[in-house]
Amino acid sequence: MFDIGWTELLLIGIVALIVVGPKDLPGMFRTLGRFMGKARAMARDFQRAMEQAADDSGVKDMAKEFRDAASGRDFGTDDLRDFTRNPKAWAKDAARKSVLTPEEAAEDSDPPPARSQTRGPATEALAKARSEAAERRRAELAQRRAESPTDPAADDAPQPPSDPAAKS
Repeated sequence: MFDIGWTELLLIGIVALIVVGPKDLPGMFRTLGRFMGKARAMARDFQRAMEQAADDSGVKDMAKEFRDAASGRDFGTDDLRDFTRNPKAWAKDAARKSVLTPEEAAEDSDPPPARSQTRGPATEALAKARSEAAERRRAELAQRRAESPTDPAADDAPQPPSDPAAKS
């Protein structure tokens, strides 16, 4: 914070000795020490209060999520890291995987994550609402088809124009 070296402290001490005097100097340092202790305690309490407020608001959780998202684990950079660490071992592993049958490759690879793990609760609720809406539309369409006449083309057939002279 303050960049005060030993020479500056020595100069401040000499000026304080001259201004305050040798008799009152220990009392002044004691008072200054108490004041500095109180200031540090207040700063420490303030810092703890801010950290507690951040914990309560979830800032640390969001920061952890951002760090995890930026780590590159989900972006496929693990293979790149493995390649850069040991290219020969990576090449052997890639060659071994390329000659496996699809069944062996499926057994050798990690299983894909379950669908519920890749979707959050909001996404699951939205998907459920959409599927329910689609089912309702299908049911309404089926009901309309059941209620309509057997020959839908008869309703849509154009009617001949009426001739006012023919009526008279």
